Amino acid sequence: MAALIEIENLVKEYPGVRAVDGISFAIAEGRCFGLLGPNGAGKTTTLEILEGITEPDVGQILFRGAMRDAAYRQAIGIQFQHTALPDFQTVDEALRLFASFYTRHRPLAELIELCNLGELLQRDTRKLSGGQRQRLLLAIALVNDPDLVFLDEPTTGLDPQSRRNFWALIAGIRRDGKTVLMTTHYMEEASVLCDEIAIIDRGQIIEQGAPRQLLAQHFPRALVRIPLDAMPAADDLPLGFAVHGDHAIAATDDIDAALAELTRRHVALDDLHVSAPTLDDLFLKLTGHGLREP
Repeated sequence: MAALIEIENLVKEYPGVRAVDGISFAIAEGRCFGLLGPNGAGKTTTLEILEGITEPDVGQILFRGAMRDAAYRQAIGIQFQHTALPDFQTVDEALRLFASFYTRHRPLAELIELCNLGELLQRDTRKLSGGQRQRLLLAIALVNDPDLVFLDEPTTGLDPQSRRNFWALIAGIRRDGKTVLMTTHYMEEASVLCDEIAIIDRGQIIEQGAPRQLLAQHFPRALVRIPLDAMPAADDLPLGFAVHGDHAIAATDDIDAALAELTRRHVALDDLHVSAPTLDDLFLKLTGHGLREP
């Protein structure tokens, strides 16, 4: 599948820090690509370079095989993490205002239906709920019928129901053939939406691939977790178990053997938890800390 956008050896330095340090990747047309990383890892700077907000010190960006030009801005849509909308403006007026900035337009009626804005058109944008506001901002990002859509942590602060509703909207624009590049703080979100992810830390990509492929590459099929206080002695763990926070965890392909070892040690299994590895586990393994930590 041909690459819609190719990023080659991006470097961006600020006084005392190299925020982006030689990042390269490509996104095939019609795919959803996720940039994941702890705060300060360089993902936001990378996104701003691709959006044309910041210029790189080194590197190049190819769109459909050519250097970016003025037409590139007409071909992309951006949903920023924080967007200020004019005061005393209705949803309908906001859509029409942003549509006026572009030469190419998607019919507003389609956007209104896609983003479920029909009942909100005459509402003041200041009186929208978090989920309603995000739906409006997605419609604004799509108003020019872009080929490439940037979503910067689009569901941060939303309740679980609103987040899942927003996932359905993103799935809808994927069905329209749009290419999506997103950042997110939610590992489940990346697992559900992204065809491919890149994990960034200290300005570099430390792992990249399809979520399932990466999990299979880094983990056995199951993680067995048990609270440390259930262990007879935290400094004498059963074979295969290691301390992670307040739990002992074993990554194993043989669940029966792990349970047999715990039983042999007379460990109470009341709070035992067996699960498949997740992107949270992968992120902790690769970066050494949680996604939300600074």
